[in-house]
Amino acid sequence: MTTSIVKKSKSFFVKLLVGIITLPFIFWGMGDVFRGGNQNVIASIDSKKLNTQDFINYINRLNLNENEIKNFPNSNLLERILSEYIGKKVMALEIENQKIMISDKSLSDIIKNDKLFFKDNRFSRTEYEKFLLKAGVSAPSFESNIAEQESKRQFLSYLTSGILIPDTLIEKEYKKENQVKKIKYIDLNNYHSRSKLDKEKIKEIYEENKNFFINEFKTFQFAEIAPEIISGNTEYDERYFKKLDVIENNVLDGQLYSEAVKENNLKSKIIKNIDKDMKFENGEKTKNIEQKLFKQIFIIKNEKSPKIIKFNNKFYLVELISIKINNLAIDNPKVIEVIESELIFKSKLELNKSISKDISLGGFDNLKMQKFASDNNLVVKDYEISSLKQNEIFTEGIIKRIFLIKDGDLNLISDSTLTKNFLVLGVQTQYQKLKKDSNEFEQYQAKAKLNIVNKIYRIFDLNLNQKYNVELNQRTIDRVKNSF
Repeated sequence: MTTSIVKKSKSFFVKLLVGIITLPFIFWGMGDVFRGGNQNVIASIDSKKLNTQDFINYINRLNLNENEIKNFPNSNLLERILSEYIGKKVMALEIENQKIMISDKSLSDIIKNDKLFFKDNRFSRTEYEKFLLKAGVSAPSFESNIAEQESKRQFLSYLTSGILIPDTLIEKEYKKENQVKKIKYIDLNNYHSRSKLDKEKIKEIYEENKNFFINEFKTFQFAEIAPEIISGNTEYDERYFKKLDVIENNVLDGQLYSEAVKENNLKSKIIKNIDKDMKFENGEKTKNIEQKLFKQIFIIKNEKSPKIIKFNNKFYLVELISIKINNLAIDNPKVIEVIESELIFKSKLELNKSISKDISLGGFDNLKMQKFASDNNLVVKDYEISSLKQNEIFTEGIIKRIFLIKDGDLNLISDSTLTKNFLVLGVQTQYQKLKKDSNEFEQYQAKAKLNIVNKIYRIFDLNLNQKYNVELNQRTIDRVKNSF
């Protein structure tokens, strides 16, 4: 059985194993799209053709869930994956052009210095082999991936080597977060809370969305495939994974759950009519399964289709037996909460838009802020902020945005959920001094460098767009979409 260590990413390069910055690469529109062409070629980069089967193998290694795969024809997920795949190929070409290679010794040093494979404070070959067995990946495949990620890291380091950061940029980053700022503000939450909910609107939304106000109750069964049961010992060794492969292949070939359980002496458990909150229809909560394992099983959509899943380094045979759907009434607390939350959010959004428009048109200044407060029975408060962590009123994210307000300017600042909304007037700003010999200097030097590095990467992306001619075989893309 193959378990991929490659994860999805919407960016140009797959998120690197070593945790380096990734680049967005938008290639759509580059070059002419194939109108016909070889069905074994899904795209080409200059004269290099990308094989369709290799791309399909790449998709299979991503471990997408069934719902994502089913929605290929109706979404742009496959195009995003193809973008990522082509991005990796372009990166490989760039690395090859720069003659960056990872020697066997360098690769060995990287692995031997990874504490994941240490035992008694030194590299253990046994620990390394255990890791490979549990991950279900071969040593050549894993080491090839490590070499690829290290070559990417070295290449991106090469792009940004030799950068010197001017002190002015470091101080600019420091000033963004280190101020003593006097402000006037109005908390708009009382203003928003006066909006009345229309009962007819609530009923209208319910009627339009009845199919979404449901509660699913699922019945499923599962059995742990423990090594002592199928291989006779407690280790997840090569013998265990060979047996596991046989079980998985049999299930994929149509073997029934009950047959697999009986044939392999597995201990099966069944949980009947339970919802996503782990509650039965009578409201009682189950205690017969770990919460995270339950969530992984509950997302299964296909009934009577046994499969093997991995959870917490253990393997389970699972099967969804049935799904029962109960419609929720309009007076159900969950329904009321959802509809009211939506209406309140929309109301806040409209009110905030109106205020922001008045601000942009010059409709708000200090005097008009006072009048707005008086007309709406609100209070204008004076406040002084001296730290990002001073969050008895404002969160850190909101304080960062307040620090960007110039003295005399007024702005409306909200959090992402519109839970907190403030009208803020900048009154007086004093900037704190940054000492060159302090730890803070190094911290903000790193932040300033990161900003420049990101700009360099964006320029690099634009250059790649011009350097490589990418052509897509749309017919093959459509065929792949519909083949899963």
